[in-house]
Amino acid sequence: MRTVLYVIFLNLIAPIQARACELALALAVDVSGSVDQDEYNVQMQGLADAVRDGVVSEALVQAEAAVMLVQWTGSSRQVVSLPWKRIRTFDDVEALAAAVETTPRQWRNFSTAIGEALAFTLRQFETAPLCRRRVIDVSGDGVSNEGIEPRKRHPQLRAAGVVVNALVIEASISNLRAYFWENVIIGEGAFVATADDYSDYPDRIRQKLRRETTKQLVCAAQRCAPGEDG
Repeated sequence: MRTVLYVIFLNLIAPIQARACELALALAVDVSGSVDQDEYNVQMQGLADAVRDGVVSEALVQAEAAVMLVQWTGSSRQVVSLPWKRIRTFDDVEALAAAVETTPRQWRNFSTAIGEALAFTLRQFETAPLCRRRVIDVSGDGVSNEGIEPRKRHPQLRAAGVVVNALVIEASISNLRAYFWENVIIGEGAFVATADDYSDYPDRIRQKLRRETTKQLVCAAQRCAPGEDG
């Protein structure tokens, strides 16, 4: 009888143990033709430094987070640059940051297919650890001009429980934030952060990751108001 009860107990706690991960975070970086090599370097170094930020690194470790990196540009041009990595220690944080800042660029001269990037990144959650929150952090400096429109991916993302947040770089397109607000982000607490240009990117991605990795903000109507871009 004791053996039976013990087996039942193990079966009950197994899902809890398997779900120790709080956050699965996919970092989706724009490498389309509008992003030159210097701007790519700013993105990757800024992202690596943001991961090392004290608040972010602490939150990642406490969440036992899983993090991956995707590069994307035009249709059929998306790649997993860094597969899912569990973050359980600060050594794991440093290893992730070092891998990010040394990741070579995959493409240089193609279009901007945000809908395809979202679909590709969503599929990667099929191999992710079981985490309570699932987030895609997508950056970009232009509107989608190839492939399926990003809004058409929203039903799939919603069904999978994946939140999409965005960081827009308004270097050459004014009011790009409004486009991402209306067409790209989706999910409870989803938000858009804005960098005026690439020199502003490192500070904004640090602030954005702080917001994503710490306690999630829940706003009315399941998204933050347009003025609240963190």
